[in-house]
Amino acid sequence: METLFQLAVLVLIIAGSWKTYQKAGEPGWAVLIPFYNLWVLLRIVDRPGWWFIMFLIPLVNLVFMLLTFIDLSRRFGMPAVFSVGLFLLPFVFWPILGFGNSRYNSLAM
Repeated sequence: METLFQLAVLVLIIAGSWKTYQKAGEPGWAVLIPFYNLWVLLRIVDRPGWWFIMFLIPLVNLVFMLLTFIDLSRRFGMPAVFSVGLFLLPFVFWPILGFGNSRYNSLAM
Protein backbone atom coordinates (compact mmCIF):
# COMPACT_ATOMS: atom_id res chain seq x y z
CA MET A 1 0.00 0.00 0.00
CA GLU A 2 2.86 2.37 0.83
CA THR A 3 4.51 1.63 -2.51
CA LEU A 4 1.28 2.39 -4.35
CA PHE A 5 1.06 5.76 -2.59
CA GLN A 6 4.67 6.57 -3.50
CA LEU A 7 4.01 5.62 -7.11
CA ALA A 8 0.92 7.87 -7.20
CA VAL A 9 2.94 10.79 -5.80
CA LEU A 10 5.68 10.21 -8.38
CA VAL A 11 3.16 10.09 -11.22
CA LEU A 12 1.60 13.38 -10.08
CA ILE A 13 5.00 15.09 -10.00
CA ILE A 14 6.05 13.72 -13.40
CA ALA A 15 2.73 14.53 -15.09
CA GLY A 16 2.64 18.06 -13.68
CA SER A 17 6.22 18.86 -14.56
CA TRP A 18 5.80 17.26 -18.03
CA LYS A 19 2.89 19.62 -18.79
CA THR A 20 4.80 22.57 -17.29
CA TYR A 21 7.78 21.92 -19.56
CA GLN A 22 5.45 21.67 -22.55
CA LYS A 23 3.79 24.97 -21.66
CA ALA A 24 7.25 26.55 -21.65
CA GLY A 25 7.93 25.20 -25.15
CA GLU A 26 10.31 22.46 -24.05
CA PRO A 27 9.90 18.71 -24.58
CA GLY A 28 7.88 17.11 -21.79
CA TRP A 29 9.92 13.91 -21.89
CA ALA A 30 12.91 15.90 -20.62
CA VAL A 31 11.60 15.51 -17.05
CA LEU A 32 12.40 11.79 -17.26
CA ILE A 33 16.11 12.21 -17.97
CA PRO A 34 18.30 12.81 -14.89
CA PHE A 35 20.43 15.97 -15.04
CA TYR A 36 19.00 16.91 -18.44
CA ASN A 37 15.71 17.78 -16.74
CA LEU A 38 17.55 20.28 -14.55
CA TRP A 39 19.39 21.71 -17.55
CA VAL A 40 16.07 22.25 -19.34
CA LEU A 41 14.51 23.77 -16.20
CA LEU A 42 17.37 26.27 -16.00
CA ARG A 43 16.78 27.08 -19.66
CA ILE A 44 13.08 27.66 -18.95
CA VAL A 45 13.87 30.16 -16.19
CA ASP A 46 16.69 31.71 -18.27
CA ARG A 47 19.52 31.05 -15.83
CA PRO A 48 23.16 30.59 -16.89
CA GLY A 49 24.67 27.15 -17.32
CA TRP A 50 27.03 27.53 -14.35
CA TRP A 51 23.98 27.29 -12.06
CA PHE A 52 23.92 23.60 -12.96
CA ILE A 53 27.18 23.13 -11.06
CA MET A 54 25.68 24.74 -7.97
CA PHE A 55 23.09 21.95 -7.86
CA LEU A 56 25.90 19.45 -7.29
CA ILE A 57 26.98 21.10 -4.02
CA PRO A 58 25.10 19.87 -0.92
CA LEU A 59 23.00 22.51 0.88
CA VAL A 60 23.87 25.08 -1.79
CA ASN A 61 21.65 23.09 -4.13
CA LEU A 62 18.65 23.70 -1.85
CA VAL A 63 19.12 27.46 -2.08
CA PHE A 64 19.53 27.37 -5.84
CA MET A 65 16.50 25.09 -6.23
CA LEU A 66 14.36 27.54 -4.29
CA LEU A 67 15.68 30.43 -6.41
CA THR A 68 14.92 28.44 -9.55
CA PHE A 69 11.39 27.72 -8.33
CA ILE A 70 10.88 31.42 -7.57
CA ASP A 71 11.86 32.25 -11.15
CA LEU A 72 9.64 29.46 -12.47
CA SER A 73 6.67 30.70 -10.46
CA ARG A 74 7.13 34.21 -11.79
CA ARG A 75 7.42 32.96 -15.37
CA PHE A 76 3.98 31.42 -14.98
CA GLY A 77 2.48 34.46 -13.28
CA MET A 78 2.34 32.89 -9.83
CA PRO A 79 3.40 34.67 -6.65
CA ALA A 80 6.85 33.93 -5.25
CA VAL A 81 5.27 32.06 -2.32
CA PHE A 82 4.04 29.47 -4.85
CA SER A 83 7.68 28.40 -5.18
CA VAL A 84 7.68 27.27 -1.55
CA GLY A 85 4.83 24.93 -2.50
CA LEU A 86 6.83 23.59 -5.45
CA PHE A 87 9.71 22.99 -3.07
CA LEU A 88 7.81 21.41 -0.16
CA LEU A 89 4.72 19.84 -1.78
CA PRO A 90 5.71 19.11 -5.38
CA PHE A 91 2.97 16.48 -5.83
CA VAL A 92 0.38 19.24 -5.32
CA PHE A 93 1.99 22.29 -6.92
CA TRP A 94 3.55 20.80 -10.09
CA PRO A 95 0.13 19.55 -11.29
CA ILE A 96 -1.38 22.96 -10.45
CA LEU A 97 1.28 24.64 -12.57
CA GLY A 98 1.10 22.10 -15.40
CA PHE A 99 -2.64 21.53 -15.65
CA GLY A 100 -3.86 24.92 -14.42
CA ASN A 101 -4.66 27.87 -16.64
CA SER A 102 -1.38 29.72 -16.01
CA ARG A 103 0.61 30.65 -19.09
CA TYR A 104 4.35 30.77 -19.60
CA ASN A 105 5.83 34.24 -20.10
CA SER A 106 9.45 34.14 -21.21
CA LEU A 107 9.88 37.84 -20.42
CA ALA A 108 8.55 37.77 -16.85
CA MET A 109 10.96 38.41 -14.02
